[in-house]
Amino acid sequence: MKKLLMAAIALPMLAHSALAQAPIKIGILNDLSSVYADYQGIGSVVAAEMAAEDFGLVAGHKVEILKADHQNKPDVGLAVTRQWFDTEGVAVVMDVPNSAIALAVSDLAHDKNRIFIGSGAAIDVLTGAKCTPNTIHWTYDTWEAGHALANAVVARGGKTWFYLTADYAFGDVLQARMSEEVTADGASNIGAARHPLGTKDFSSMLVSAQNSGADVLGLANAGGDSVNAIKQAKEFGLTPKMKIAGPLININHIDALGLSETQGVMGVTPFYWDLNDGTRAFAKRFAERHPRHMYPNDMQAGVYSAVQHFLKAAKQLNGEVLDGAKVVAAMKAMPTDDAIFGKGYVREDGRKIHPVYLIETKSVAESKSHWDMFKIAATIPADRAFRPLAEGKCSLVQSAKQ
Repeated sequence: MKKLLMAAIALPMLAHSALAQAPIKIGILNDLSSVYADYQGIGSVVAAEMAAEDFGLVAGHKVEILKADHQNKPDVGLAVTRQWFDTEGVAVVMDVPNSAIALAVSDLAHDKNRIFIGSGAAIDVLTGAKCTPNTIHWTYDTWEAGHALANAVVARGGKTWFYLTADYAFGDVLQARMSEEVTADGASNIGAARHPLGTKDFSSMLVSAQNSGADVLGLANAGGDSVNAIKQAKEFGLTPKMKIAGPLININHIDALGLSETQGVMGVTPFYWDLNDGTRAFAKRFAERHPRHMYPNDMQAGVYSAVQHFLKAAKQLNGEVLDGAKVVAAMKAMPTDDAIFGKGYVREDGRKIHPVYLIETKSVAESKSHWDMFKIAATIPADRAFRPLAEGKCSLVQSAKQ
C-alpha cells in the first residue's frame, strides 16, 4: 500500500516535470517552393535556427524550430497553423509572406491565444484596423515602404508614376500607399496595370507603362514578380527613360539580375548586411549556413531579431509561452536591442519601430564583392519611418500618439 501511495504521488510529479521541460516551439510559415522562396523560404528558417542556438535554453526549455510551406494558399496556411496550435504545441508562428495568409493566421492566433509575428508579411492593417493583442508586425509594412520610397523618389525628380501591381491585397495596398505619398508631395499618378502572382510575361503592361510617359515605374509587387518586371523593363528599353522604384527591392533581386541590369533601381529597407560590424558578422554566419550561401535580406534578418526578442520575453515568463497575449505584452514592455536592428521597441499597436534606409544600387565599378550591391542614400529615423500611431485605427490604442 505504501509503495502504491508513493507511486501515485510520483506520477503527477513526473508529468509536471516533463511538461515543465517541454520544448518551446516556433513555426516558420512561408513560401518554400515558389515565387517568394528566395526572399523568405529556407533563409528565414536558417535565421530562426541561428537565433534559437545563440539564445540557448529558456528557463530549462529547449527551443524547437518547425517549418512549413504555405504554397501561397490561405487554406493551406491556415490548416498548417491550426495543426501547429492544436496538436503540436506551437507557441508562435512567424514570417508569413502573402498578406491574405498573414491576416488569416493573425485572426487564428488571436482566437487560439497564441502569437503571430510577421516578418515577411507586408500589409499594414495588421497593426491598424486588424490589430490584435496577439500579433506583432516586425520588419516592414506597406505604409512604411510605400510612403518612404515615394517621398524619396519624388524629391529626386520622379513627378509622374505608373504602377505594376500584384493582383491581391498586398499589391493593392502597396500601390495605394505609394500613390498617397505621390499625391501629397505634389506629383501625379497616371496609370497602373495589375498582374497575377507569378507572372512571367509583363510585355503588354510594360507597353502601357511606356505609352503613359511616366517618369517612374513603381513596383507594387515583390519576389520573382519584381525580378521579372525589372528584367523585362530593361529589355524593353524603359530604364533609360523611367526610374524603377520598388518598395521591397532587396539583395535577392539584384543577385538574380546583376548590377549591370539594375542601375538606378531604388528601394527602402530596415536592414542591409553591410551597415555595421554587427550586421556584417551576422551575414557571414548566415551565408555559411544557407544551403546556397546567400546573404540575408531584411525579412530573414527580421526573423532572427524577432525570435531573439520573443525568447527574451519567454525567459522573463519562465518559459510559459502558451498564453500568447501575455507573452506579447511582455515583448511590448521591454525595449528591443540586437545586432541586426539596434535599439527599438514594439509599439502598443504591435508595430516594431526602427530606422529605415533608402537604398540605391551601386555601379559595377563601385561594388567590391558579389553581395556588395547597395549604397545608403538616406536614413529615415525610427520615429518618422512608420505610420503615426493615431492614424492606424487600432483598437488597442488607448490614446492618440504621434
